[in-house]
Amino acid sequence: MATMDQCLTALRSILGDLAANPAAAGLDRSLSCRLTDLDQVVVGRLSSGAVHDVQVLPQGPDVARADIRLTMSSDDLLALTAGELSFGPAWATGRVKLEAGLRDMLRLRKLL
Repeated sequence: MATMDQCLTALRSILGDLAANPAAAGLDRSLSCRLTDLDQVVVGRLSSGAVHDVQVLPQGPDVARADIRLTMSSDDLLALTAGELSFGPAWATGRVKLEAGLRDMLRLRKLL
């Protein structure tokens, strides 16, 4: 199991790359990543080509539902960042879950 600091570093890397992609231009969406083995949720906002307001919250009903939601284990997050795990196969097998509205899914397809 990875530490929360490792997960935050990995998420900032992945989300920073995603936000900098030209296909993300104009997006203004709330984001969340639920780390199942740490019982934590990392929330933030994707806007203006960057990710802002990143916070770590305990998993629970008080966490607002984000526009774009990821769910995975901390080890899978680190494997994605290190290039040891590809997003497509991880999503297809259920190791990584991605939930968003149809328009966001179509746009994210270009980014992921």
